[in-house]
Amino acid sequence: MNFVFTCGGTAGHINPAIAIANEMRQRHPDCKVLFIGAVGHMEEKLVPQAGYELRTLPGSGLSRKKTLAGLKQNIHAVNCVLQAVSACKKIFREFQPDVIIGTGGYASFPALYAGSKMGIPTCVHESNAVPGVTTKMIANRASRVLVAFEESVKYYSHPERVEVVGMPVQQGFLYNDKASARKELGLGDKPVVLSAFGSLGAKHMNEIVAELMCLEKEAGYPLHHIHATGGFGWEWMPELLEKDGLDLPHTPSIDMREYIYDMPVEMAAADVVISRSGAATCNEIGVSGTPSILIPSPNVTNNHQEHNARLLSDRDAAVTILEKDCTAQVLFDEINRLLADPERRENMSKTLKTMVRVDSAQRICDIAEELTKA
Repeated sequence: MNFVFTCGGTAGHINPAIAIANEMRQRHPDCKVLFIGAVGHMEEKLVPQAGYELRTLPGSGLSRKKTLAGLKQNIHAVNCVLQAVSACKKIFREFQPDVIIGTGGYASFPALYAGSKMGIPTCVHESNAVPGVTTKMIANRASRVLVAFEESVKYYSHPERVEVVGMPVQQGFLYNDKASARKELGLGDKPVVLSAFGSLGAKHMNEIVAELMCLEKEAGYPLHHIHATGGFGWEWMPELLEKDGLDLPHTPSIDMREYIYDMPVEMAAADVVISRSGAATCNEIGVSGTPSILIPSPNVTNNHQEHNARLLSDRDAAVTILEKDCTAQVLFDEINRLLADPERRENMSKTLKTMVRVDSAQRICDIAEELTKA
């Protein structure tokens, strides 16, 4: 069998596709897998790193600005889509996919659209609580719409084609425990806080984390803080902390790096995670059962991240702090409240694990296999 996965832009769209592809390859070792993404994005790094072939096409997101620049960007985006759809049809004639699976980002629209026009079964997976632009545009053409949350079904005009499958995550999130993770990372008895705000890093939140680290210094470093700056943050954040008097090479309680490559282990070791609330992150937190402080990005379509965060915090499975209300002191106080209340953290962990589906990748593969027989 031949499978096409299409995704792009952020790790939150790419990693779920890789998780599904890994499951499919376990089931069908002889299957052929091809990824389609956009030029110049994270898929160019993550997909080959996972051992899969990637074809990249020109792509551009839509602008919502009612300006001349916004209009020009949208004209460019439409031209990119038309070129990409044509390129995808050519690829599909050569590759002969049995199913096309899209996991989000504007890069996935041309392949899903081209596949539907050619009569190839298509699945689109929507990871957020409310559908994004790509999902809205393709939902009525897709063979199946796969959603992460039960609450999401109401947003679709053809609920009979919608299936709740959860969010695929790396298997490592399922099988790590705190004691073995801490031993692997060489961590001591201090509470562990893990913070990260995306692969590029959010400048404002990185600035707040820098202030938070200064508060930790004033308090005598009561916790071990692991922080991923993201690519952009790595260019300036170490220097900022140095100006604030933090000698990072000689401060073992602060572990700052550009990117966390072993997130399942790091998250298992953490007592509290501080992050954005993209769907992939929320599901990784849920599967690992790690209490979290979620700070939704205010710069995403339809306020997706706040919807995701509220699904957890409304059941006291996480704490939500809006970015406009978030200061270093607010964050420091909330961390201390959580660390001082192990019973609450235990309850959060139990609730989280009731909210996620640990067999999501398997369920999606089941559906893809069904479509090959239709």
